[in-house]
Amino acid sequence: MALHYYCRHCGVKIGTLDSVSLDSEQLGFHHLTEEERLEMIAYLPSGDIQVKTICEDCQEALERYPEWHQYEKFIQ
Repeated sequence: MALHYYCRHCGVKIGTLDSVSLDSEQLGFHHLTEEERLEMIAYLPSGDIQVKTICEDCQEALERYPEWHQYEKFIQ
């Protein structure tokens, strides 16, 4: 099992943790609401997990333009 992290705004692959044997509490998933978990975490048929997060570039853009928080995708 591997965890694959992707930016939820621009889709860039941020990184991968291979052969993860961590539980959801160690990964910080326990801080998410059920709705956030459903939105951010996808379990792939291969057994891997895909996590939507935010990359540094998109975070900087949101800091400069806070009104962009209303958009799911703002970088084309």
